Amino acid sequence: MDSKLIDKLNKRKKEGTLRSLSFFDGMIDFCSNDYLGFSKIETPQNSAQYGSTGSRLISGNSKEAERCEVFLADYFSSDAALIFNSGYDANIGFFSAVPQRGDTILYDEKIHASVRDGIRLSFANSYSFEHNSLIDLEDKINLAKETIYIAIESLYSMDGDLAPIGEIANLAEEYGAYLIVDEAHACGVLGPNGKGIVQDLGLNNKIFARVITFGKAYGAHGAAILGSQELMNFLINFARSFIYTTALPSDSFSRIEQVVLQSNSDTERNKLQQNIKQFRSLINLNSSVSDIYSPIQMIRIGDIERTKNLTELLLKNQFAVKPIYSPTIKIGEEGIRICIHSFNTVEEIRDLCDVINENLLG
Repeated sequence: MDSKLIDKLNKRKKEGTLRSLSFFDGMIDFCSNDYLGFSKIETPQNSAQYGSTGSRLISGNSKEAERCEVFLADYFSSDAALIFNSGYDANIGFFSAVPQRGDTILYDEKIHASVRDGIRLSFANSYSFEHNSLIDLEDKINLAKETIYIAIESLYSMDGDLAPIGEIANLAEEYGAYLIVDEAHACGVLGPNGKGIVQDLGLNNKIFARVITFGKAYGAHGAAILGSQELMNFLINFARSFIYTTALPSDSFSRIEQVVLQSNSDTERNKLQQNIKQFRSLINLNSSVSDIYSPIQMIRIGDIERTKNLTELLLKNQFAVKPIYSPTIKIGEEGIRICIHSFNTVEEIRDLCDVINENLLG
């Protein structure tokens, strides 16, 4: 490879932040986004066709896809829905296509990388604002030009904290801005029947677009953008990550419907909340800053070497965890992202907390 690429790899090796793929077979899961354990639930296959043969604009459309979108729009109280192959594809497609040249995108500094990458492909101006800061957001709005789009997550994927969606929605309404809320980590877990925070707050009509994903709490694959039918028509015509990719196979759409319907039951969500509360009661760290209702609990350490040492100790004790370093988070905010699940046992959570507490406070 070019020497510049090799230098970048060597720099990460020297810092101790080089990423690698891992297997966690036989370990206790405290790192996946399978919050409710739905990925392990079998659903009946409805057809023998495992490929979709093309993009949905050519040969890949199906009655299952269109039926699923109608179902999702009704379930999440939206005018319409459009399914993408992943949350990454949904955000890439939306932000690269909808904001136009001269418009302004304002995004929370801790927004997901998929939104940032979509913004990179846009011709619009873009500026970050301080995490969850209404003051900084309003300052940036006053500097914005043309049409304004505001991008936030409802439940942030790294810190596990919640956005002040109601206040941001009011601010967007005051200035005539369009608000986009990524609910990837909230749907299935929070809100009425797991329908997300936007629906819980009754803000559906104040949100221009919602992004929901099915590869986390729902244990399936794919994602959907919720909004007006006009927005869906625009995305079908201009979102390149929708237009130029092979569609999901028809069975994927059927599974989405089945697992979303299955999430109507509060049984697994109640177990999850009990486990989160248990973790919060046992952990002795002020650095665990996540919202108490969040399955994502970030243990802030702030040092690469100490983070690596704790990770290795947890892995040695058969706890599947992942360290989080820059550039995913800021330098100095290194830590371990703990994901709590409905299927984690009382003993597993207690033992996990014992190892963390002993290592960092002992």
